[in-house]
Amino acid sequence: MRCPFCGEKDTRVLDSRPAETKIRRRRECEQCQKRFTTYEVVELPMLMVEKKDGSIQPFDRSKLMAGIFNAIKKRPVTAQQVQAMVDAVEVKYANEMRTSVPSSEIGNFVMEQLKVIDAVAYIRFASVYQDFSDVAGFINAISELGEKT
Repeated sequence: MRCPFCGEKDTRVLDSRPAETKIRRRRECEQCQKRFTTYEVVELPMLMVEKKDGSIQPFDRSKLMAGIFNAIKKRPVTAQQVQAMVDAVEVKYANEMRTSVPSSEIGNFVMEQLKVIDAVAYIRFASVYQDFSDVAGFINAISELGEKT
């Protein structure tokens, strides 16, 4: 890391701390002894989503969050829980080093998390995601939910 004051290449790390999604490093220049702060961010590979129609789109956090928020309306689910679900999706596929994922796999992952958090939100999300066309779809999803609890 170059010193922003004198341009020297040799700097040493005095302190490292996690800060939100970054790592904060306090550095000191070996030449001029001035101190400065840097932030290190882990760069995740871009996640692409394979849609049902065969098209491929970049993963959009806000789109997934909007779908989950529609499912949790007037339910006791917090925004932090929704944020954690979407974070879990990104982390899961980044850890697996996958760059392309079918939308069905993401939907199933979110449904499994909603099933644990709130059964009504799970049914709502499933009804849109699985595109229930009749009452039988709802009955199957509810009976499946009853079997697992």
